[in-house]
Amino acid sequence: MRLRNASLAFGDRTLWAGLDLDIREGEFFAVLGPNGSGKTTFLKALLGAVPLTTGTVEVGGRAPGRRGDHVGYIPQQKMFAPTTPMRARDLVALGIDGHRWGIRLRSRAVDRRVDALLAKVGATEYAKVPVGLLSGGEQQRLRVAQAIADNPRVLLCDEPLLSLDLNHQQAVSGLIDAQRREGAAVVLVTHEINPILDYLDRVLYIADGKFRIGTVEEVMTTEVLSELYGSRVEVSRVNGRIVVVGLPDATTHAHAPEPHQEEQPA
Repeated sequence: MRLRNASLAFGDRTLWAGLDLDIREGEFFAVLGPNGSGKTTFLKALLGAVPLTTGTVEVGGRAPGRRGDHVGYIPQQKMFAPTTPMRARDLVALGIDGHRWGIRLRSRAVDRRVDALLAKVGATEYAKVPVGLLSGGEQQRLRVAQAIADNPRVLLCDEPLLSLDLNHQQAVSGLIDAQRREGAAVVLVTHEINPILDYLDRVLYIADGKFRIGTVEEVMTTEVLSELYGSRVEVSRVNGRIVVVGLPDATTHAHAPEPHQEEQPA
């Protein structure tokens, strides 16, 4: 992925501007920042769902949003209604042939691929269970399987760990990193860095229209976050975890979930 002089704005508010960024194959890249800072919109720009205000973006050497880009997408978690009749394996199969029109014809090749994906994410035992009866962690495993069904070169993840307990956060993080180890570039939006800390190569931290790109050691520091927020922010490491203290009181918070829908940029 490649962005040059990229900016996104809505109205008179600029989310970020002057962004030059290359994300490589096999890189695990996180996007962090306050609620409403533009993290989800950044993913939408990579998907081709939101146009940049200025600058350019390329995925695989061409404009994003075209068929054949081999981009997998894990959206923000939203629990299925308990009455949803779709089985777990049917949800995963949508990642294989969900773009086709008409009634799905039974295919042994599709069945074999679904079985392999379910096994890969540890979901075989509930393959025939309606998705509405599954836990949040079980549903999220299925979304990962669906997103990697086409062996994507790019995997975009929007708060995939939201509302999951620690065990499920670790499991889903490991599944996403497994795709990265197979060569995919992973871009993951999150409000909590600690569950993915061991996997990260670089981060993009966006706050108050400014940003910083670098390794965790370069970006997650008292000096950098204090500069981005314009007030004193303390960053410490405790038992291998990053603790951020002193974030400015505002309607946005650096470690609160971002709304499911951000206002569309100009």
